[in-house]
Amino acid sequence: MTATASPAPISTSIPAPIKFISGGQTGADRAGLDVAIARGLSHGGWCPKGRKAEDGPLPARYCLTETPSASYLVRTERNAAESDATVIFTVGCLNGGSKRTAEFAKRHRRPFLHLSLVPGREPLAAEKLADFISMHRVTSLNVAGSRESKAPGIHTLACSVLDITLNLLGLPLPESGTARHSPNSAPRAADICAILS
Repeated sequence: MTATASPAPISTSIPAPIKFISGGQTGADRAGLDVAIARGLSHGGWCPKGRKAEDGPLPARYCLTETPSASYLVRTERNAAESDATVIFTVGCLNGGSKRTAEFAKRHRRPFLHLSLVPGREPLAAEKLADFISMHRVTSLNVAGSRESKAPGIHTLACSVLDITLNLLGLPLPESGTARHSPNSAPRAADICAILS
């Protein structure tokens, strides 16, 4: 992971609930949506016209609004501008659409956090993200980053980080004590992410 500062204590005055915003692309974007659905949190955001993503049109379960343009950059800018803050998940340095996300956040004076994920270090990334959310009192978080085809495994890593982050922020799973396969169960977000990917 690229962040170097040691984790600060997590504030107990967390704004809740939190809404995840995303453009719906495979990988990091989709992780935000999948974790929100699994945790019973609100989600939304802008996606390109036609609900365009690299794996085909976005399924209806993702409550995103289409922009008038099919351009990925249009929705990227709107999501960065209209959320309280942005987290950008990559494996390695910022480039491509992830770099443009950071530029849009700067342009619109929105805080952003870039996390370069390393398997096995998800708890450290989650601590940094939880601190970032607390520090900026984020109620709508734009979840962005690498697409799955450019960073295989990023979806699973980002799901894990988001899941741990929500636990650190004290946002429990709904019906957390029920069995995974019962009709009313709420499986762990990481399990849902694996199923949906």
